[in-house]
Amino acid sequence: MIRFIEDPEDRRKIARQILEALTEWFEVTESREQYIRESADRPFWAAFDGEKPIGFICVKQTGNATVELAVMGVLKEYHRGGYGRKLFEAAKEYAVVHGYEFFQVKTVRMGMYEDYDRTNEFYISLGFKELEVIDEVWGAENPCQIYVMNIKTVLNTIASRHSYRGGYIAEPVPRKDLEAIAAAGINAPSGCNKQTTELIIVDDIEVLNDLKALIDPPVAQTAPAMIVVLTKRINAYRDKCYATQDYSAAIENMLLSAVELGYQSCWYEGHITDDDRICDKIASLMEVPDDMDVVCILPVGKAADEVHGPSKKPFSERVSFNRWGSK
Repeated sequence: MIRFIEDPEDRRKIARQILEALTEWFEVTESREQYIRESADRPFWAAFDGEKPIGFICVKQTGNATVELAVMGVLKEYHRGGYGRKLFEAAKEYAVVHGYEFFQVKTVRMGMYEDYDRTNEFYISLGFKELEVIDEVWGAENPCQIYVMNIKTVLNTIASRHSYRGGYIAEPVPRKDLEAIAAAGINAPSGCNKQTTELIIVDDIEVLNDLKALIDPPVAQTAPAMIVVLTKRINAYRDKCYATQDYSAAIENMLLSAVELGYQSCWYEGHITDDDRICDKIASLMEVPDDMDVVCILPVGKAADEVHGPSKKPFSERVSFNRWGSK
C-alpha cells in the first residue's frame, strides 16, 4: 500500500528507518542525515507491508516546470517487488496534477558501482532518459548522471485526471487558459460533424456568483471560473441524435486540458439536470436559446486541497483480448 505522509515527524522517522538500512547507497552519514532532515518538509509517500514502512520517496521543486526525485529507498528484501515503481507513480501523478512538465533525478553514472548500476537500470525502466553527466556535483570519482522525463503527455494526463470536488485557490484563471480549454472541447469529434455542443465561459465575478447561487445543494462555490456546456438535440444520421456522445467527448477533452494546464475540475451533470432542473435556471440566467439545453457545468481553478483518485479495478478485470474473459 502507498500512502501520502502528512506529518513531518512521521516523514523523518520513515526516512531514517529506510535509509539507515540502505548503507550501500547512503553510507555517508552527513549526506544521509541531510536527506532525512530535508524530507520532513517535502511531498512524501511511503510504501507499507501491513503497518510496516518498507520504502519511501520524496520530491522537490527545482524550477517552475520541473520537479526532482530528491531521495528514494526501498528495503532490500522488498526489491523487485514493484514497490519502487508504485512509489514513483504516486509521485509522478502528484507532479502532473500540480502542472509540472518534467521530472528529473540524479544518480552515480552507470559503470561505476554495481549497486548504482541497478539504480540506473531502474530509472531507465521507469522511462527516464539520459540528459548529461556532470563531474562537479559529487566529484570526478562519482560522476553525476542526470536523467529527465517529460511527464506532460496525453497518457500521463489521462492517468492523473480525477473528479475534483474540493476547494479552489482564490486565483483568477487567465482567459487564454479558459479559451484553450474551451477550444479543446469544441475540437472534439461529433456525430456526422453536426457540432451540437456549445459552451459559455463564465469568468465575470458577478455572473459567476449569480450562477453559483442557483446550485442547491451548493458545489464548486470557490471556483474562480466555470464553463457551461450546452447541447442542441438534432438528428444526425438515420434519424438518430448523437448529442449526448458529442457533448461527452467535448467534456472529456476539456477535463483533460484543464489538468494539462494545472487546473482541476469535475463533471457536474446529474446534479443540475435532476428533477429540480437547476439547468433550466442556469439557461435562463445565461439567456440560452430555447432550442438548446444546459447539460453540464465544469468548474475550473487551481486545487486548494490534495487531489486523490478513487481505487480502480485491475486492468485484467476490465480488459479482454479477442474474446470476453480471454487474457
